[in-house]
Amino acid sequence: MRPSAKGGFTLIEVIVAITILSVLAAFAVPRFASIERQARIASRDALASSVRSTAALVHALWLAEGGAGSAVTLEGRPIAIENGYPAAESIALALADYTGYALDGGEKTTTFANDRVPTCRVTYTEARPGSAPAVVTTGPC
Repeated sequence: MRPSAKGGFTLIEVIVAITILSVLAAFAVPRFASIERQARIASRDALASSVRSTAALVHALWLAEGGAGSAVTLEGRPIAIENGYPAAESIALALADYTGYALDGGEKTTTFANDRVPTCRVTYTEARPGSAPAVVTTGPC
């Protein structure tokens, strides 16, 4: 009679496989964390660009309507105007979407903070006479 062969892996083979997987995981986890951070930065920068574009669009609409008045209507929504640009309390209303960000409105500034990392922010400051509004990105993301 032939002895029956048992299937399976030896202890050495299992240890080598676990070691290889551990080394791969050690390199993959930091990469994934970096990609997530880069995505938050890209999202913040995209929102900042959107805020700048919206302010420019509202300013152009205000100029097209004669450059006078304290409000314009954008897609059926009244947007308050301060020095020819959207007032801080109206910039969020003028934006199409800022999903993933919490809104914190002040008297002359509006801040959009990332829901997951509140220090990752976009701040809109109303225009002063003769200048455009300031849009600033801040914080670690």
